[in-house]
Amino acid sequence: MKVLTKRFGILACSLSALALGAPGSAAAANDSITLGAVVSVTGEYATNGKLTRQGYDLAVERINSTGGIKVGDKTYDLKIKYYDDESTSARAAQLAERLIKQDGVKFVLGPYGSALTKAIAPVTEKYGVPMIEGNGAARELFQKGYKELFAVLNTSDFYLRPAVTLLAEQAKAAGKQPSSMKIAIATQNDNFSQDVRDGVLEEAKKYDMQIVVDDKLPRGLNDMTAILTKVKALKPDALLVSAHAHGGPLAIDQTAAQQVYVPMLALTHCKAGQIVKKYGDKANYALCASQWDSHLTYTGRWFKSASEFAKASEAKYGVSPAYQVAESAASVVVFADAFERAGSLDQAKVRDAIAATDMTTFYGGVKFDKTGKNIAKSMVMYQIQDQQYKVVAPTKWATTKLIYPEPQWADR
Repeated sequence: MKVLTKRFGILACSLSALALGAPGSAAAANDSITLGAVVSVTGEYATNGKLTRQGYDLAVERINSTGGIKVGDKTYDLKIKYYDDESTSARAAQLAERLIKQDGVKFVLGPYGSALTKAIAPVTEKYGVPMIEGNGAARELFQKGYKELFAVLNTSDFYLRPAVTLLAEQAKAAGKQPSSMKIAIATQNDNFSQDVRDGVLEEAKKYDMQIVVDDKLPRGLNDMTAILTKVKALKPDALLVSAHAHGGPLAIDQTAAQQVYVPMLALTHCKAGQIVKKYGDKANYALCASQWDSHLTYTGRWFKSASEFAKASEAKYGVSPAYQVAESAASVVVFADAFERAGSLDQAKVRDAIAATDMTTFYGGVKFDKTGKNIAKSMVMYQIQDQQYKVVAPTKWATTKLIYPEPQWADR
């Protein structure tokens, strides 16, 4: 009988603690806002899908641990409802509809990649569900008139624009007109790389620069000798190459082997192509495009700086964050900010608050144009110096001075 009385007393104390809102109890918890996310856990995009989810989870954890977000007179925590799209567009669209119709999700985070974002966007548009994404860079996503789609990252046409800007700056510094600069372009024949090419052409046109080579890389991406023969003959001031993880290694390998000199060589996907690991000193002086870098001095609310975000990510996941982690986290941060400014969870009001976003985050500036593209952030441009990636653009945020022109091969 004494044992039963004792146990009853313990139970009564426990219930009293719950009633008083003890730490960690349901009574003490904030209400929650659920964001939906269809992310690749399996299939060909699983690696990058994992990075996307890491960014989402890290941002939610930070926002909740610092008090949540205040919407009107109530405070909310964020939650995420996930589904695995299996890296297929049909499955992504199906699951996005399930999130909205069956699970009642009112706000959606993007998947990994342009193809899956392209599959989901018509679904969120159909149901008037705002979607913020950080991993779909295709320009065509923002040429369809979508009103519910917003992207924190730069679209693919911006990847190599900073190289053109740097070339113009170097011309002016040398007392030349930017219009005197000549550019060679070599790109893979796919949507992404053709977007990159279009961005280069548009940026070069601003300065009246001459495009002396504008060729597509051969099928198989294993030999660009024909293009490099033109480069040798025409002597452009810059060679810009885009072919995902294949283009950088090809350009480094063959310019070195054939001793083809250009004052500036700019590439996409250098890290994915592992050009430093593969080619060592031969990769020095190449310019490399990236969406973000942890050494930039961007500051923000929930993550005070780019470096502070990197430290938080390293502490949680054990590795330095890829830019996919950062841009995914930034998507959550923008949602949180929009909820507070909207002062409501009404979808239309939140959508309008997102559209009116004008803020600085650890990831960079965020301000959307009428198509949903972020027009406040620049691509980062590295230059490989002593086999290290050093930020040289945008100039305002650079950590290292650009070496231009590159040294001749005989002087390296």
